[in-house]
Amino acid sequence: MSPTTNPSSAFSAHGHVTFLGAGPGDPGLLTLRAVEALAVADVLIAEPDVLDVVRSHARVSVSTPELTVVDDASTAARIPVLRDAVNLVMEAARSGKRVVRAVIGDPGLDADAGQEMLACAAEGIPFEVVPGIATAVGVPAYAGVPLRDAQGADVRFVDARSASERCWTEVGASDCTVVVSTTLDAIGVAANELVSAGRKPDTPLTVTVAGTTTRQRTWAATLGTIAQTLKQAKVLPAPDGHRPVIAVVGERSCAAQRDQLAWFESKPLFGWRVLVPRTKEQSASLSDQLRSYGAVPHEVPTIAVEPPRTPQQMERAVKGLVTGRYEWIAFTSVNAVKAVREKFEEYGLDARAFAGIKVAAVGEQTARALVEFGVKPDLVPSGEQSAAGLLEDWPPYDPVFDPIDRVFLPRADIATETLVAGLIELGWEVDDVTAYRTVRASPPPADTREAIKGGGFDAVLFTSSSTVRNLVGIAGKPHNVTVIACIGPATAKTAEEHGLRVDVLSPEPSVNRLAEALAEFGAARRAAAVEAGEHVLRPSERRPGGRRRRTT
Repeated sequence: MSPTTNPSSAFSAHGHVTFLGAGPGDPGLLTLRAVEALAVADVLIAEPDVLDVVRSHARVSVSTPELTVVDDASTAARIPVLRDAVNLVMEAARSGKRVVRAVIGDPGLDADAGQEMLACAAEGIPFEVVPGIATAVGVPAYAGVPLRDAQGADVRFVDARSASERCWTEVGASDCTVVVSTTLDAIGVAANELVSAGRKPDTPLTVTVAGTTTRQRTWAATLGTIAQTLKQAKVLPAPDGHRPVIAVVGERSCAAQRDQLAWFESKPLFGWRVLVPRTKEQSASLSDQLRSYGAVPHEVPTIAVEPPRTPQQMERAVKGLVTGRYEWIAFTSVNAVKAVREKFEEYGLDARAFAGIKVAAVGEQTARALVEFGVKPDLVPSGEQSAAGLLEDWPPYDPVFDPIDRVFLPRADIATETLVAGLIELGWEVDDVTAYRTVRASPPPADTREAIKGGGFDAVLFTSSSTVRNLVGIAGKPHNVTVIACIGPATAKTAEEHGLRVDVLSPEPSVNRLAEALAEFGAARRAAAVEAGEHVLRPSERRPGGRRRRTT
């Protein structure tokens, strides 16, 4: 195997170091090779912001020694961080560990990483470099600012922290597009340097902070007006002032078309903090969908799943499943699949025990959980993804074609009787078995409760009546500025009974359609604000004391 697919082949007695580019900030921009290297790392060394980007791809047991953090962005102040990183990297590598040294952007553009590579080379420690997307390239792409036009303008990259007078003179005298890495409080100085070197004050530029993350903000101005634009936006006082930014300067940088090209910041739920009150297992795919709309999902479990108080009924049913007692087994939730799977594993069984038994799933998510278990469902509702939808497609019992007339239905202790009654009406006998219990979860942390009641969340998704009751019970009622989205009429009625105004109602009882409906609501809200010439504010920014600042 090559070192690319098996880093351990390059190991020596001194271990191995991977210098890894974490990209500009969006975890989705990590390369496949970066994910592979992180998955086998023994030690992960990175500044806190970078660690947040890469940590989820490393093993739970990975060691993450803390680097010295210095607020001052000057070259002199970075020396303690560099020495600290070199010492940590070398110490771990000498002990034979697989070390990943992650840096923001690309290691090839990081002078500190270059010094650490030289230290490894001097001591004979093998290392490799996994490139990442450079911040100076990735951030403009997310800001909707292509760096070159159809005529192919030259592009120059300038680090304002170390740029010499000669550098400013050269880029100021040319008509190239200039990408400047600087900080918010120093952008005015950089603009003045370019004007002094020959650039016209009306030269357009964009300034982007927190690029490629859902905190991204971009301002469009000119070299002569950028300082006043940022002052009016009230973003210069500390700690904002020291935040790194990427500025793009030039008539040929397509900055003028940013309104049409700002694909990231114009996502329908960009920057929205959305509360997802479900169990962590249930909320994972929903959270991924919300992220695709630009939202920041916050998962708060409102129920906990526990085994049934008396397991004997479930044990008899699983044994009956193996001995041929059932013609069908119907799964009404992901938790039901999990409960049966755990019982199978307890008995040393696997998916082969379903041979000869027809399997039904109430919806797509439940069906996916079965496929992961190794079971392909025979029946999934063709219409509504619910018990009622499942009954519409369920065949009636036929004594000629169905040798067995019994259905195994593992479900929650609080499940409704709709499916049981419907199956009996179709001629089937039903073993209605409590496979798991749902209980109210513990209250979330104090800061989450405060955000819920104080309007810190932009929206909350309610996927059942129980999530409404449980969330209000453990955390309090959401603030009236928070957008309330409900999966169906019954859930909406429960929300209204608790004094909540329902803003979004899913057209179908599906969590995916619920998320889509919220995104459509957010898009309509944004379009209305733009048409009216108003600032686009998130719902939480409209509460008393909320920050009123432009996000586009």
